[in-house]
Amino acid sequence: MNDILKSLEQTILARRAADPETSYVASLRAKGRAKMAEKLGEEAIEAVIAAVQDDKAAMIGEGADLLFHLMVLLADMDLSLDDVIAELARREGLSGLDEKAARGAS
Repeated sequence: MNDILKSLEQTILARRAADPETSYVASLRAKGRAKMAEKLGEEAIEAVIAAVQDDKAAMIGEGADLLFHLMVLLADMDLSLDDVIAELARREGLSGLDEKAARGAS
C-alpha cells in the first residue's frame, strides 16, 4: 500500500479517540456510522459530478475526499485498506462479469 495511505490510515485510527471539537475524524465518529456513511455517499456523488463534467482538478480533490471518508468508515468497522486490497487481489484475474455473476449481481 502506498505510504501516504498507510500514514493516513494510522492518523485516522489515532484521531478516532480525540476530542470531537478538535478532530474531524473524532467528530464524525461521535455522530455515528450512519453519518460516516452519508459523508461517503456525498463524496461519491461529488466525484460522479466531477467525472461527468470532465473536471480533472475537481476529480482529484473529490477522489481524495472519497478515499478519506472510505477509510474513516472502514476504521469504524474495524477494517482496513489491507482488507479491501486483499479482496481486490482475490478477484485479480477474474473477468469482472464472471465475478459479478458469482455474487448474484445483475
